[in-house]
Amino acid sequence: MTDETNDLLSALFEDHRVRVSTRVVRQVLNKGDTLYDPGDTIEYCFFPCGAAMATYYVVMDDGAAVETATVGREGALGGIVSHGRLPAFARSTVLHGGTFLKIPLRDLEQLKEDLPSLGRLFNRYADCFVAQVFQSVACNATHTIEQRVARWLTAAIERTGTNDMAITQEQLGELLGVGRTYASRVLQRFKTRGIIDIRRGRLIITDEDALRATACSCNSVIAEHFSTVLGGIYPE
Repeated sequence: MTDETNDLLSALFEDHRVRVSTRVVRQVLNKGDTLYDPGDTIEYCFFPCGAAMATYYVVMDDGAAVETATVGREGALGGIVSHGRLPAFARSTVLHGGTFLKIPLRDLEQLKEDLPSLGRLFNRYADCFVAQVFQSVACNATHTIEQRVARWLTAAIERTGTNDMAITQEQLGELLGVGRTYASRVLQRFKTRGIIDIRRGRLIITDEDALRATACSCNSVIAEHFSTVLGGIYPE
């Protein structure tokens, strides 16, 4: 995916996008870069562009970090609907490097005051983001590890536009809150079925249709909600 736009910002009126563009800075971030740690004062909002992707983790008492939501070009991270600078609750880390649009929260708050439609757009995105977290909780509680792995990989393909994932089996297990052994067993079964190929530090999806057939319906549920809530915010 070579496009370096953010779909959430693309939903703005053209003159509003111009206003926002004067306040943002393009920044290239690499996989593993941390945007926020728990307790950090959030001073910037980040909009992933193109294939860039980041995730939120909740850090547990034993130091384990479990993914709660993934954000790509469809959204934003960091204080998008809050008023003023607040401490981060979760850790946010870049999963797939690329371009991010970075805007100071003080500038974003001023733009929301000047452009009420901007605030309404972000409020609708907040609804979609919460729905994504709700669905993730339900998915983790009811669906098999195999379904969850397939769902995560499918969502990653949709956000990044590539079937080549720079992620290890251990990292994927950590993201899903399962042990490396469990994740490895599932991935080996996928490899045996010709769905993926496992390389050093990479997972290559070779049969996307089979992967989607294996995944639960959670991705499509979230996609439908995004379409309903964020569609038609601005007239053609």
